[in-house]
Amino acid sequence: MPRRFSARLLLALGALAGAYGLYLRSGAYRNGNRLFYRDGRPNRLGRGVGRLEALLYGCGAGPSFLVALETTGHRSGKPRVIPVVLGEFGDEQYLVSMLGERSPWVHNIRAADGRAAIRHGSRRQVHLAEVAPEDRAPVIKAYLGRALGARPHIPVDHDAPIEDFERIAATYPVFRVEPPG
Repeated sequence: MPRRFSARLLLALGALAGAYGLYLRSGAYRNGNRLFYRDGRPNRLGRGVGRLEALLYGCGAGPSFLVALETTGHRSGKPRVIPVVLGEFGDEQYLVSMLGERSPWVHNIRAADGRAAIRHGSRRQVHLAEVAPEDRAPVIKAYLGRALGARPHIPVDHDAPIEDFERIAATYPVFRVEPPG
């Protein structure tokens, strides 16, 4: 019995992975990742997948640049945890809001004066310093090289020249990860 169950589970996971692979090649994905997002906000499925990813990344699953960001809700005061991709540019790490100014974690960070925590196996307190719009373009370009899931949300191809990123940089907040205090 356990052998049959595991074979069915593997078959189901393979089918799910294949279906997701087809979705990643579809126009629905390229035009804003519509399976998980509606009007620039995660839908119910997107929120569920985000919770699962935050749990996995926070426990240390996956590469070290996939992390869980802990903030305090700017309205509720409750802890909020979301999965994010740490971008690197130069010798520094950055967080980029793929959903732009509307992303709740951006409001939370600004309300908390940059105080947050990043988890990937262990938890570290950080200060997130907002980067001026005129300095964001190369960071966003580097971020898109790593954050494949962000590509449908940012209207510039990851291989585009830096001038294209300069045109959209003001609408996508970027934060440099620094030690606390």
